[in-house]
Amino acid sequence: MAKINLPYGIDSFAKVRASNCYYVDKTGFIKELLDRTFDVNLITRPRRFGKTLIMSMLSEFFDIRKDSRKLFDGLEIAKDRELCTEWMNQWPVLFLTLKDVDGKSFKRAYDLLKNGISKLCKEHAYLAESDFVDRDDKDIFLRLKAMDAKDVEIQCSLDTLLRMMKSHYGKDVIMLIDEYDVPLAKASDYGYYDEMLEVVRSLLGMAWKSNPALKFAVVTGCLRIAKESIFTGANNFISNSISSKKYQDCFGFQEAEVYALLQAAGLQDALPEMKQWYDGYVFGEKEIYCPWDVINHVDALLTDRNAVPENYWLDTSHNNIIKRFIDYPNINVNAKFEMLLAGGVIQEPIREDLSYDIAHSTEDNLWSILYLTGYLTQVLPEKLPEGMRPLPGKKILRIPNEEVKSVFGDTVKRWFEEKITVRDRSGLFRAWWSGDEERLTQEVTDILFGTISYFDYKEDFYHAFVAGLFSGAGYQVQTNSEQGAGRADIVIKEPERRRAIVIEVKWPGREGGSLEKECENALKQIEEKQYGKNLQLEGYRTVLCYGAAFFGKLCLIRLADKTIGTVTL
Repeated sequence: MAKINLPYGIDSFAKVRASNCYYVDKTGFIKELLDRTFDVNLITRPRRFGKTLIMSMLSEFFDIRKDSRKLFDGLEIAKDRELCTEWMNQWPVLFLTLKDVDGKSFKRAYDLLKNGISKLCKEHAYLAESDFVDRDDKDIFLRLKAMDAKDVEIQCSLDTLLRMMKSHYGKDVIMLIDEYDVPLAKASDYGYYDEMLEVVRSLLGMAWKSNPALKFAVVTGCLRIAKESIFTGANNFISNSISSKKYQDCFGFQEAEVYALLQAAGLQDALPEMKQWYDGYVFGEKEIYCPWDVINHVDALLTDRNAVPENYWLDTSHNNIIKRFIDYPNINVNAKFEMLLAGGVIQEPIREDLSYDIAHSTEDNLWSILYLTGYLTQVLPEKLPEGMRPLPGKKILRIPNEEVKSVFGDTVKRWFEEKITVRDRSGLFRAWWSGDEERLTQEVTDILFGTISYFDYKEDFYHAFVAGLFSGAGYQVQTNSEQGAGRADIVIKEPERRRAIVIEVKWPGREGGSLEKECENALKQIEEKQYGKNLQLEGYRTVLCYGAAFFGKLCLIRLADKTIGTVTL
């Protein structure tokens, strides 16, 4: 494998270039951005698609304090000399990221916001000494810098800084706001949404509302917040979402870019697996890979050529959105989730101008959130199921790849375990210990009808399902444990009463079959493999052995008689 320096976890453009890291050239975005005239350009994309790195690139390109020619040497934008002469390092830049304003309380989040503004003031400390800046503004600036400003000064801080920078440089200021909606997303999660909304609306709205100091603003986030009118007052406001063709290949990696990276690393044969796991997001009319996942997996492959794909979304901040969806009391989405998890598609109306406080108020809003945050993606016309066409006002959606499918599956599994834990299972447990196979069949079937199948109805799904029935109830639950001459699917132990249950799970396959026959096969396996033998030797006085057969949401449970495995001492 070739040696390659990956930009692992680096979102500073200058550091990526100065460290000679592998860089997928996205500088063409600058020309595409400047092709349009605007006051405010909002660009929304899911997390982990390189928004912060691109905003850092814009800052390095425009910032009048810097000489960035070496950073851009050999890149696409450097070929346009006329544009570079007019724009490169010719404008004051105010760059603020709000991605770290994520406290669990309003006070904590507000303190983090004040700290971010303080760091911004320290970056522009020269303004306090400028002969061209108003003295009163300098006084406010020093309080902002010391994190000692009044609330109104905090909320007007960007407007103050823009005014000061224009006075100092004699030029309009380019403002870059990264992840503007993170404070609102966190506030929605932790119950202080209205308080944070007032702050963000004032902080940003005052900065671009008919502001004579503003050249233009580029703002990134996950959602377009419309209800609260954060963007009211921007005379020429443009919104670009994942549905837009503009900038469709500027965020994330195209397949040719992924292949070039793999080729540079000597890992070309990893492309099919990479595509299956990390491709499939549709921006505009193009399929896009998640760059965070690609870089993480290439890094893993460089360490271990046999590394298998992993779920790198586990550490992102919004995976709880799926659980909130299926927990919503007035919405039953089980059938649609099962369709998606089986590789199918659904057709739903999508709103792109949501706000976080109403995001979970209707089923339509929830599907929109899953689409806008990358958990679902639009199906390209050439990949639609035969004969299917989108209805007016709706999009045809699917899960983009194996990684996101695993996020759904893991979330559904945790949801089921939590749901089972709070359910009254006393009657179910009495049926297991008393050998009431008819009641067990009925109760387990009822529970199965209330669950969501993840991935597919296969034996491993039912295996996890049955084990989950005993979750959090104080029993010792062992799966695939060595018993006798083989490995029993599930063993339930209650040492205090010296009793145990052995359960062998069977599935007749996709074509179906006789559940009675599958139960017989399960009980025969228990007898032949002597699964109860070790439990006898461990001192368990009662061992009940069951065959459990499943197909779809049908279930049949049979108890072994004493001649084929039930041991009572």
